[in-house]
Amino acid sequence: MSTESASGGGDVAVTVTPAAADEAVSLLEGESMDTDVAGLRLFVQQGGCAGLSYGMRFDNEPEDDDTVVEQHGLRVFVDPASMNYIGGSTLEFEGGLQGAGFHVDNPNAESSCGCGESFRT
Repeated sequence: MSTESASGGGDVAVTVTPAAADEAVSLLEGESMDTDVAGLRLFVQQGGCAGLSYGMRFDNEPEDDDTVVEQHGLRVFVDPASMNYIGGSTLEFEGGLQGAGFHVDNPNAESSCGCGESFRT
């Protein structure tokens, strides 16, 4: 398992904005999960109108081969296959009446669908 933090300098596998970290940590705590160990799993799966889609869920701990990114009090787990597609991405959270939620800004995506939930590399 590789671990990266925002203070490490250089390129980070996945960047987490403060707003995304705050929202995810709040949700983790609401599920009574230990934020020192548990985290948000960010992954890529087949599906969506553009071919690949993002997935997120909470996990109690990382898998042995995960990359673990720790930023702003949030741990993000990414498996090696997903890292091939989302390395260098930024996890954002946008509030508001329309489109509130987590979004992935992925520099590797060649195109995405209109809703922004699926992409192609």
